[in-house]
Amino acid sequence: MIATKACPIVLHSRHGIVHILAFKHPAAGHQLVKGTIEHGESSPEAAIRELCEESGICDAHVVSDLGLWNASYQEQIWSFQLCESGAELPDEWTFETSDDGGHTFAFYWHPLQRDLPEQCHPLFQSALREVRVRIGALTRPA
Repeated sequence: MIATKACPIVLHSRHGIVHILAFKHPAAGHQLVKGTIEHGESSPEAAIRELCEESGICDAHVVSDLGLWNASYQEQIWSFQLCESGAELPDEWTFETSDDGGHTFAFYWHPLQRDLPEQCHPLFQSALREVRVRIGALTRPA
């Protein structure tokens, strides 16, 4: 499989609960950051670029490649990249993106073990479930 989409995963722990970075798109509901891998770009490079372009987090780096996932949607193969930011990120923020004519995305920390709100495409629910499995595999004792 060759990745076509990069999905940077940023986690945050609060009160012993792991949260994942998510956002509300003004027209398309709740989502995870994800975007197309450009020609000549590696999956980690694309994940860092997409994270910066969509959220404003531009100081992140990849800490672990979580592998590829066949999304079974429009022939998309996602590359999950676990990322960390050096900055202390707020609980919520908005970011103006230039994608598709410009949008304001509302970012928040979503509990990893809960499904996204109903106002989201089933693709993102499936992606979140897959991320849970992959994060769980990272934290299981060998």
